[in-house]
Amino acid sequence: MTTATRIPAADITGLYGALVKIMTRKMLGRVPDSVGVMWHQPKAFKALMGFGRKVDKWRALSEPLATYATMAAVACVGCGFCLDFAYFMAHSRHLDEAKAREVPRWRESDVFSVLECQVMEYAEAMSQTPPTVTDELSDVLLAQLGPAAMVELAARVGAANLTARANIALGIRSQEFSAACGLAPLARPSADIASAS
Repeated sequence: MTTATRIPAADITGLYGALVKIMTRKMLGRVPDSVGVMWHQPKAFKALMGFGRKVDKWRALSEPLATYATMAAVACVGCGFCLDFAYFMAHSRHLDEAKAREVPRWRESDVFSVLECQVMEYAEAMSQTPPTVTDELSDVLLAQLGPAAMVELAARVGAANLTARANIALGIRSQEFSAACGLAPLARPSADIASAS
């Protein structure tokens, strides 16, 4: 179920537009509303998609940790589109769906390792305004992940914030990708936890 975005979708035209429609239909089953909204400025759309593809190729951080960090960041910011998309991609990449489903309530859940929880805590702390990352958490993660993975973690969370904040500002909402492929609904934090964060 979608509601109107703040900017009406543009017609996706031209050769590049045709390719974009083919690629998104192949990957997602349909063309998301976000593509039409971003199509008003194709150069920005192309740059953001290119950056996203580059980020997706980074490998210093394990794919599960990268996914949980991204999901925790976008959940913290409140981007339903990004959260649903990341959950859908976790399914498509054959990651642990039960864990991915629990990311929005990771503090309450018992399915995550200590390291996974620390990575999600870092992602949330980075996503606050202003960021609340501590030296202590950074030191703990640096000792476990190493400098390359720490730089990647910070950059991935920064990229997730870029996308999530732009989507929220433009009124781009969840496209229900996970529901379309039969995934269980994302877990929701309890009211006590949600109001505390």
